[in-house]
Amino acid sequence: MVESKELFSAAVETAEQMHELGLRLAALLQAGDLVLLIGPLGAGKTTLARGIGVGLEVEGNVSSPTFVIARTHRRGTRPPLVHVDAYRLKSAYEFDDLDIPFDSSIVLVEWGKGLTEDIVESWLEINISRDHSGETEVREVSITGFGERWAGVSL
Repeated sequence: MVESKELFSAAVETAEQMHELGLRLAALLQAGDLVLLIGPLGAGKTTLARGIGVGLEVEGNVSSPTFVIARTHRRGTRPPLVHVDAYRLKSAYEFDDLDIPFDSSIVLVEWGKGLTEDIVESWLEINISRDHSGETEVREVSITGFGERWAGVSL
């Protein structure tokens, strides 16, 4: 059983705050990190991913790679950000076919829960939920670190 640690849990009220959270996360990320973004359509996963991309100073705009499934964002000589939208993938085998260089990249996966088991020993899960009534734009965000990599980290 992999040890887990909650790193963050809070209400995020605006897209700007979600972007800022992405910037904070980017400061922690390094080659070999896997980050799973979990939440319904419109939860703010891509907004968070954009903030991470800005924080990592990637080349180009970070947008949801829905149609290409995976997009690599270069960072000069630093480890790239690989942004994956696994929504259309049906199995871990299809995910594995993407040949993502996990050890030398920072990998951010939307819709990846259930497809990434046994790939790495440590990872982050970011759960984003939203009010579906439309009465508010507030998102509840929780970030949990799994494995030794995240044991001593605070956000």
